[in-house]
Parts: sequence; C-alpha cells; structure tokens
Amino acid sequence: QVRLVESGGGLVQPEGSLRLSCAASFNIFRFNGMNWYRQAPGKERELVAVIFNGGSTKYADFVKGRFTISRDSAKNTVYLQMNSLKPEDTAVYYCNTQPVVSAYWGQGTQVTVSS
Repeated sequence: QVRLVESGGGLVQPEGSLRLSCAASFNIFRFNGMNWYRQAPGKERELVAVIFNGGSTKYADFVKGRFTISRDSAKNTVYLQMNSLKPEDTAVYYCNTQPVVSAYWGQGTQVTVSS
C-alpha cells in the first residue's frame, strides 16, 4: 500500500525550530522529486518546498532562508527543517510527490507557532 506518513509537528514558540519527517512506503525516486505543502485554517493548501531527484531545491518566498528540505534516500524519508518559526507558519504540513498524486495525501502533521 502506498503511503506517506508525516510526523514531527507540535507546539513551538515564535523563533523556535521543528524538524518534520515524511516517511514513504515506496522508493521516492520513482517520481521527479518530493514536496512539502501546508494548509492553514480557512486557506488553500500551498507549496512550501520541493526537492528534486538531482538534489536541487526550491522554496516558497515566505520560507526562504528559514526552512530547509532534505532527504535520506536509504530510508525513503524527506525532512523539513524549520527555523525562526513565525505565528503565520501555523498550519497542517503535508508531503507529496512531484508531480503531486492526489491519492497520496496523508493526514499531515500540525505545526502551531504561539507564545
């Protein structure tokens, strides 16, 4: 069964850090890359970061310089290191493949940034 399982979220104070993990039940190199998305209450889901198979990365402007996407190929796991977190980063964070496969959306992991 194809699955993506996100973990690592939680409650953190502004300027704090979290590292999210996305464990895939398949070889992540089957696709062009892997994405992290997020969805805040009442808002559309938005792309946060992408890591392509060749290792190149892209970030949304609102996380550049603060978030880093990486992967462990042997574990088929993708990470999102989030530093200098802001209250506006509060959202449910999801991973998916690049290109996105709708059937692969998981439960996500909640990140709450609040003092």
